[in-house]
Amino acid sequence: MRIRWSLKMTCPKKIIFILFFASIIFNFGLNNVFASNSDKKIPKAFSTIHPDIQVVKGVVKRGDTASSLLNKYLPLKTIYEISRLSSDNFSLTHIRKGQPYKIILQENNLVGVEYEINKEVRLVVQKENGRFSIIQAPIEYDLSLEVVSSTITSSLFEAVRKSGEQSKLAWKLSDIFAWDIDFIRDIQSGDQFKVLVEKRYRDGKLSGYGNIQAAFFTNNNTCFKAFLHKSSKGVSGYYDENGRSLQKAFLKAPLAFSRITSKFTKKRLHPIFKVYRSHPGVDYAAPKGTPIKTVGDGIIAEIGYNKGMGNYINIHHSNGYTTGYNHMSKFAKGMKKKKSVLQGDVIGYVGMTGYATGPHLDFRMKKNGKLLDPLKHKSPSAKPVRPVEMEQFLARTIELSVRILTAQKPVSSDKKST
Repeated sequence: MRIRWSLKMTCPKKIIFILFFASIIFNFGLNNVFASNSDKKIPKAFSTIHPDIQVVKGVVKRGDTASSLLNKYLPLKTIYEISRLSSDNFSLTHIRKGQPYKIILQENNLVGVEYEINKEVRLVVQKENGRFSIIQAPIEYDLSLEVVSSTITSSLFEAVRKSGEQSKLAWKLSDIFAWDIDFIRDIQSGDQFKVLVEKRYRDGKLSGYGNIQAAFFTNNNTCFKAFLHKSSKGVSGYYDENGRSLQKAFLKAPLAFSRITSKFTKKRLHPIFKVYRSHPGVDYAAPKGTPIKTVGDGIIAEIGYNKGMGNYINIHHSNGYTTGYNHMSKFAKGMKKKKSVLQGDVIGYVGMTGYATGPHLDFRMKKNGKLLDPLKHKSPSAKPVRPVEMEQFLARTIELSVRILTAQKPVSSDKKST
């Protein structure tokens, strides 16, 4: 079920932007081209749509370059100069297959280019008074605050798809409750959720999600609630209805969706050596390449390969805690000894290196050198909402709760552009 509420946001809407990679037709010579800072405002000359302007839209294909896309409209020396000047904002050599672009023509002359770097930012090149500017600008979306609800029969992903939403919403929802609900072993048929989420639209089509403002998740007859709160210091986080932080020192699991094949035990028949030995960790079976997240903030103490554990990473956390991640197929980019990592960062990917009979993660936890059972360990919570902010927080939780609980039928919405 989806209930739509209007979300008031203002943003200039009348601006003609200009694709990306390159450039600009240079009627006055290369000396008239300059690159501006990323926070420069878009020139007013392009705030009005002219009748003689033509917009050529396309998607970058395999093998495309700035030169191949623009050589029909610009001489190569101009394209190269634009590429050089653009490097402070975005290197045109980094254009990727599948990304949209626009070429803006006026009287058959190229006056602008726009390239979507990602879902949030675009590179804009445009001309005013015979000069060209190169900036980054946010991508405009129509935002709508809507309620999404569903009942789980087999998995959270299945329930989200059944509600007509994209799987990304399941990931966002699982991230919020990751400290209280183990989405590998806690989910049961009959569990329910209701979410008040910002949905982003482009040309009338769903194009992703913004922040979840509030969420109710009923798991095994227990209702977990989450409300987004931004502190006076500008830090955002999720809290329950009493202002207690949902965030804890450690996530309940290093994988969002998987299954447990071996638990913490002092005696287990080893699948390879066929002898009984202790297994001081938890095995999570998952497809090869599944992202592995660090369960808490820390510093990489060890990273490497050994015969038994294959590719492994050990992380030191505060208060004497250490966590270990074993049998990875590969490490995430940038992982190295003494690197600081934050809770939820992807540090590697599921594999079966070392002594392993199938793709899985062997996850272990210690405190002051003593092995712990990760499934039974209770993690301390982060700080609650500050007392001086509680009145405002409680008023907002009431408002958001009413929206979720009274959502019964579609409500008309005037979506605002951002």
